[in-house]
Amino acid sequence: MESKRQQKFAGLLQEELAAIFQREGAAYLPNTLVTITRVRVSPDLAVAKVYLSFLNTSNTTLSVAEVNSHAGEIRYKLGGRIRHQARVVPTLTFFLDDTNEYVEHMDKIFDKISRERKEPEEEADGDAAI
Repeated sequence: MESKRQQKFAGLLQEELAAIFQREGAAYLPNTLVTITRVRVSPDLAVAKVYLSFLNTSNTTLSVAEVNSHAGEIRYKLGGRIRHQARVVPTLTFFLDDTNEYVEHMDKIFDKISRERKEPEEEADGDAAI
């Protein structure tokens, strides 16, 4: 469970990183929209795990690797934005947020279950009509 301090700092990082990607994201990933979905911060606020979601990209793994290759540059820009609010600029590590894929997978499973439940009911209704 994250402390209030971690949650507030994570919110600040998410907001500032979103602004950086909005303004300068095209330099890292042209023609791709990057969304910061979640930020997790270590208890000492020195390490931040940033979860990203991509729109308009064919290979998300390659996109995450590209963003991670620019992590030092992004951290430097973040430091310029939060220098008066934080004592330490955290080390950034970027990860793919696969929540959307998980939701789609679960929807398919629920649809399959729903169809399987309807089939026996239709068979029972057909037997009753005879």
